[in-house]
Amino acid sequence: MYHSTLYFLFSALSICIQSNVWMIEEYEGQLIVSAHGVSENPGQETISNWFKIEKFEDDYKLVFCPTVCDFCKPVCGDIGVTISENGIRRLAISDVPFKVMFKKA
Repeated sequence: MYHSTLYFLFSALSICIQSNVWMIEEYEGQLIVSAHGVSENPGQETISNWFKIEKFEDDYKLVFCPTVCDFCKPVCGDIGVTISENGIRRLAISDVPFKVMFKKA
């Protein structure tokens, strides 16, 4: 089954000038989801910004395995919740996917 690659952009009010686009970046030895990405422009320069939504059991899961670059070889994996040593919960590439459900708004 083909799953198109997409990026997540959130509308949010903030006094900070920052991105609201998800991306994968390394932090304290983990590949975590951050909001430092760039919207659109699929390709090698934005490879860390692209995700997939795949069917998982009765719901869905988020996956990082972009297909926006024909010759790039990204690390692929499910997005799950990890907990740091100081108790901070983050979305990150994980062996245990975080199950998500979508409802019509």
